[in-house]
Amino acid sequence: MSILTVETTPFDDQKPGTSGLRKKTKVFMGDHYLENFVQAIFDGIGGVTGKRLVVGGDGRFYNDKAVKIILRMAAANGAARVIVGQGGLLSTPAASHLIRLNKTDGGIILSASHNPGGENEDFGIKYNTANGGPAPEGVTDAIFAKTKSMSSYKIWDGEAPDLDALGDSHLGDMVVTVVDPVSDYADLMETLFDFGAIRGLFADNFTMRFDAMCAITGPYAIEVLENRLGAAKGTVVHGTPLPDFGGMHPDPNPTWAHELMDEMFSEDGPDFGAASDGDGDRNMIVGHNVYVSPSDSLALIAAHAKNAPGYKDGLPGVARSMPTSAAVDRVARALGIPCFETPTGWKFFGNLMDAGKVALCGEESFGTGSDHVREKDGLWAVLMWLNIIAATGKGVGELLRAHFKEFGRNYYSRHDYEAVESDKAQAAYQKLRADLAALSGTTYGDLNVAQADEFGYTDPVDGSVSNAQGLRVMFEGGSRFVLRMSGTGTSGATLRLYLERYEDDPDQLDLDPQDALAPIISAAEQIVGFAATLGRAKPDVIT
Repeated sequence: MSILTVETTPFDDQKPGTSGLRKKTKVFMGDHYLENFVQAIFDGIGGVTGKRLVVGGDGRFYNDKAVKIILRMAAANGAARVIVGQGGLLSTPAASHLIRLNKTDGGIILSASHNPGGENEDFGIKYNTANGGPAPEGVTDAIFAKTKSMSSYKIWDGEAPDLDALGDSHLGDMVVTVVDPVSDYADLMETLFDFGAIRGLFADNFTMRFDAMCAITGPYAIEVLENRLGAAKGTVVHGTPLPDFGGMHPDPNPTWAHELMDEMFSEDGPDFGAASDGDGDRNMIVGHNVYVSPSDSLALIAAHAKNAPGYKDGLPGVARSMPTSAAVDRVARALGIPCFETPTGWKFFGNLMDAGKVALCGEESFGTGSDHVREKDGLWAVLMWLNIIAATGKGVGELLRAHFKEFGRNYYSRHDYEAVESDKAQAAYQKLRADLAALSGTTYGDLNVAQADEFGYTDPVDGSVSNAQGLRVMFEGGSRFVLRMSGTGTSGATLRLYLERYEDDPDQLDLDPQDALAPIISAAEQIVGFAATLGRAKPDVIT
């Protein structure tokens, strides 16, 4: 066999977004499209000659074929070794762990995260650096620059090894190591949490439902929850990863995980419920008759993290994305630790964790994690909640009520306008941007605008600057709304409206969030004009 050099021409739509490059699956299946971007990754990081990589994905349609293409290209480009999950499968947090555990030079993860899968749905690819985290902007900019000048790519002229057979094989001079995708990750979880206490929960008739949404977390959840922790067989539902996620939309929120929500809010529902997404990095936490917002989950975990053995010495600091509610800020102040506010995108947490400034991070988009890896981690968050419940003897509802009593409540919601015509989305966004300077001092009902700006971020570790990270309108008293253009969609544009109101009146801590936020929702409509500009009477998804 030999190395082929294939002539090609650049594609003009290969700029990575918030978390890699995402397109419709058939776009990636087109001639040279995937190959061009993989070669751009290799060239953008200075080549892979002699380097060691991790490769795997969430099992969505085209994952198996794409992994084999990447292996053939890595061999042709001189890589020394590639570690790949059996069957080409790896959850995103497990891939991050393998990069760190094996001290590789980085890895390629195939996923479109919470987006639907299938031949007519979405696919994605991203590069993670040697720390296990998503490539920072400097690296993705270099990769994008290479996509614009691509004239050829290299690929091994021969079949990739059998990915179902564990162990080492060769592709040319490159070693391909196929590993169990679950075991190393599950072993890591045992070092972080009190598995004995959690086993005691399940032995005491504690009931749980975990909805893996026919996605990658299924095998991980079955191994950890059922096999190692003793949860009843069948605790994990939809646990077999399918190329089209069984027709499900693998986004763990109340809208798409409605089957779980129905069960948790039924008369005889389980004590605890959770769901994860397409690639295993997101989570939703639910108690019997109680839903936990991701922002509140982050704050409560921060307040109780010492209950888990891996965090018994306390947290050096916490971080949240700018659109995430300030609930965790209040916990950080009480603990006397710093709280960092970053742009959206897990890559912004990497420097803070590597520098030892934070050990817990979270985003409102159902992402929570710690410095055990450099990705958010859905199953990790579920285990943290189970550890807290086991240690405190309190259920989800009790924990939340106690938390709100101590810290007050940040009522919070996100309204998504999905697949909006790009020109309409831009019109709404640019209208608010143009109006920011004139908003301070204006009044909408009982709300007075204290400040309006566009969020920018200077990294406290390396000094890098990220501008244009979202538009903020802040009212007196701590209420606010934020508007962002999403970087994770593949069709049209998605506008995300984030709404927040702080309340510390003990008699006002049990309101319906949409009712509590009604004045903020009204003010946002008056200021932005979603109905008129977008032609949408209401958001597509409310979380």
